[in-house]
Amino acid sequence: MKKSYIWSLPTRVFHFLFALFILFAFLTDDDEFLRFHAIAGYSILILLIFRVYWGYFGPKYSLFKDFPANKCEAKEFLKNIFDDKQKYIGHNPLASYVMIAMLIVTFIVIITGVLAYGIQDGKGVASFLNDSFFKKMKLFKEIHEFSANFLIFLIVAHLAGVAVDRLLHKKSETLNSIVTGYKMTQEDETIKLSFFQKLFAIFMFVVFIAFLIFNLYKPNNALVASKFQAIDYKRQNIAFVNECGSCHTLYPPNLLPKKSWELIMSDLENHFGDDASLDEDINKEILAFLVKNSAETSTTKASWNFLNSIGNKDIIALSKTSYWEKKHKKIPKDVFKNEKVKSVANCKACHSDIEKGLIEYENIKNISDFI
Repeated sequence: MKKSYIWSLPTRVFHFLFALFILFAFLTDDDEFLRFHAIAGYSILILLIFRVYWGYFGPKYSLFKDFPANKCEAKEFLKNIFDDKQKYIGHNPLASYVMIAMLIVTFIVIITGVLAYGIQDGKGVASFLNDSFFKKMKLFKEIHEFSANFLIFLIVAHLAGVAVDRLLHKKSETLNSIVTGYKMTQEDETIKLSFFQKLFAIFMFVVFIAFLIFNLYKPNNALVASKFQAIDYKRQNIAFVNECGSCHTLYPPNLLPKKSWELIMSDLENHFGDDASLDEDINKEILAFLVKNSAETSTTKASWNFLNSIGNKDIIALSKTSYWEKKHKKIPKDVFKNEKVKSVANCKACHSDIEKGLIEYENIKNISDFI
């Protein structure tokens, strides 16, 4: 057995960053960390661009044409899988299939993620699709999640293959080669990078680091920015602001469906224990404004979730919906008793932008402020 250098430094760095950022993407797959999840996806896309180029113009064994991904090679490999003397210096046939599938599926995950992020959340480069495809957002989300789960399957298969290779072909030192670049082979097949290969690898690494720094210093850039802007309700309906906002949080009309607003405005004499009666004309004016801008007319995720949570039920309080309970179940009850909060109805105590028609996670105050 001879020691051959088959995995170049750029290849190994790609492998490490690819695994690291896929892990980061899965760890941030939550509404609270969605911006970081999106950045991770874009970062992986940069890595994929490098790997595709490397697959056509990179060094030997990193090239796609050197992947023994065909039925005959696969059958021969399985037939001789227990043979300690393997002829495959780079990827074996099964590993080749898995690697190619991982690259393709990862690309699909990223594209569907960008679409879901834009359509469902109205954020990122595909936010312009929010208005047109909002009601079909579940389709894009389901495709994204299915692809992500399939990627997990491929990763597990990849790791299982590494474990089996470690067990059956220990002398090849395949696992060690991921770190060192060196693998024990039958013949000396050491690779060397050309000047242009080195130059491209350095360029892509600089682009990757620059992208991360850019997102660090400009977190609300076009890749993650929301299409939804703060609303000046005073300009839209001063009566709504004066009459409703003078006593409690100015709840955005798009958080409740038409039916709930009609129920509220038809019984202001018994408005959550208080008499909030209004002049008939003002009542009609505010009701018309609320109905015109109700949850049914909105393309925000919060509106959609509250709308579906309420359904046909006669619910007029956001805190009585299953969606509200689900989103706040981890918050200690003592928080709502804090003098700065006092009630579950005081949304603006935590959601600093709610009275501007927005509910953005990055603008939610830290729970520690109320403990």
